[in-house]
Amino acid sequence: MSDLSWHRGPFGWRWLSQVLWALERAFHRAFKPAQAAEAIEGDTRLRIFFLLAMFFTGFVFLAIGATHSALFADLGKANTYVAATGAARADLVDRNGNLLAVDLTHYGLYVDPREIWDTAETERVLTAALPGIQPQRLERALHSDRREYLFGGLTPDEKARLQDMGLPGVSFEEEQHRVYPLGESGSHIIGFTDKGGAGLAGVERAFDDQIRRQAGHEPFVTSIDLRVQAALEDELRKAAVKFGVNDAVGIVTNIHTGEILGLTSWPTYDANAPTQFAQAAMTDKAAASVYEPGSVFKVFSMAMGLDSGSATLQSTYDVSSLQIGNRTIHDFHAVHGAITLPEVFIHSSNIGTAKMAMHAGAPTLTKYFKLFGLFDPPKVELVETRKPLLPTRWSDSTVASTSFGQSISVSPLNLAQGMGAILNGGEMVPLTLRKLDKRPEGQRIISEDTSRKMLDLMRLNVTAKEGSGGKADVPGLSVGGKTGTAQLVIDKHYSKDRVLASFAAVFPTDGPLDADRYYVLIMLKDPKRLPETFGFATAGWNAAPAAGRVIDRIAPFVGVKRTAAAPTVSTVAAEAKPSGDEDSQAISETEQ
Repeated sequence: MSDLSWHRGPFGWRWLSQVLWALERAFHRAFKPAQAAEAIEGDTRLRIFFLLAMFFTGFVFLAIGATHSALFADLGKANTYVAATGAARADLVDRNGNLLAVDLTHYGLYVDPREIWDTAETERVLTAALPGIQPQRLERALHSDRREYLFGGLTPDEKARLQDMGLPGVSFEEEQHRVYPLGESGSHIIGFTDKGGAGLAGVERAFDDQIRRQAGHEPFVTSIDLRVQAALEDELRKAAVKFGVNDAVGIVTNIHTGEILGLTSWPTYDANAPTQFAQAAMTDKAAASVYEPGSVFKVFSMAMGLDSGSATLQSTYDVSSLQIGNRTIHDFHAVHGAITLPEVFIHSSNIGTAKMAMHAGAPTLTKYFKLFGLFDPPKVELVETRKPLLPTRWSDSTVASTSFGQSISVSPLNLAQGMGAILNGGEMVPLTLRKLDKRPEGQRIISEDTSRKMLDLMRLNVTAKEGSGGKADVPGLSVGGKTGTAQLVIDKHYSKDRVLASFAAVFPTDGPLDADRYYVLIMLKDPKRLPETFGFATAGWNAAPAAGRVIDRIAPFVGVKRTAAAPTVSTVAAEAKPSGDEDSQAISETEQ
């Protein structure tokens, strides 16, 4: 059986063996017995020749195979990149291609005590070279009985410096390290990863799978505009420091596309070292915190009244007083007698807004609040988003309270999403952290006419002498907005001294409804009263000016041009005068 073992070999080997055997037999037949001595010598030479030929042929095939693998391998035919492995992630860039996050090669430091000659000297050198290393960890590693991982995230320069020290038993291995070149800038919206490369917050977590899939291929493009983000952060930081606030939030969105151009919270943290910061700094308050927003909520209530037909611009409301059961509702800026709906808006009358909402009724109010997305978390990719806190019972008192932003808590992103739908022509468009190539189709929730009137009311609140948003005005940019100064709930009671100050702005308010338009929100929690604000902590003195400065800085970045002439608010100007019609009189008589 051993003589037939060659039959079980590869086909190429069997074929070569058969050829050699046939040649040998032919060689023997070619010689006569008298030539036997010479035949033996020739046979040996022939065997050597064929062995050399066989080895030469093998080397040729190996060389050809190696060349083919190097030049024509399938890997990389589809694209010019090597497939990523492990924890690799795609670069994150803003909408203009500016780098937000990148994988860089760093090094992990290992020690093998079995190769160390002088443990004390090694410990001294490493302690001096790596101030951040834990002494207990170093001590444990140096006295282990095997090779131990000691320290990670070393830059190439740090690794070279340690390597030049020539310490026996110290070695390095490459490891991927996520780097955020902007540091604290954009940290809440960009997020961060763990050491294993998994996204833990912000964009990094929201699109974790896709960012991994795109590693080595193309960058992941976000909706962020780094120029807008920088201006927003700078102005929010200045306001937060100036007014000594505990928390602050800033948001900028494109209201037609839902793209978030900028988002920030105060205080902030460095995404390169998140564990070194307190949890309060790491919390994205725009998404993960909910607040009773106060009078900015009147934008929703006014839109509800106008769109449902339960109120018009000519409707009048007696704002002298309002008693609901044992509860008395007050106005900060007390106005007596009957005023029109636009006056209710610019005077920010709680009484007038509550009367309008009660006239519409709880079913109508809750229907529209649902349409505005105020009963659910905002539709955005961020995992951190919180669900609003809603009343359990919609009594007259609850309807009145929610109409001016009490008894309901929503996130700042809820406000951005809902107001965007009111001010973009009336279509609900989800917020997004992805750059979009075209405007998405939204769901219509209010009429274009209502949207136009709300834009005009927002503008009127900035331009009117009695309006609360005057300090947000920017020459030539047609800024509109609504202030909100909500009493903070402290120990289950509304505080008389501590407030949440907000300004929700839109610009430009003029032009066609489908013109480019942007939303800006500035929110300051518990701003301090300053001499220059005459002891006031209301939003018109702190949040509104900050919003105006943001708008002034970002307008060139988003392509909004300044106009020389001040735009009019023709709709409101033409219709705001009380007409004395039956509907207006009926409302007034019923509610007085």
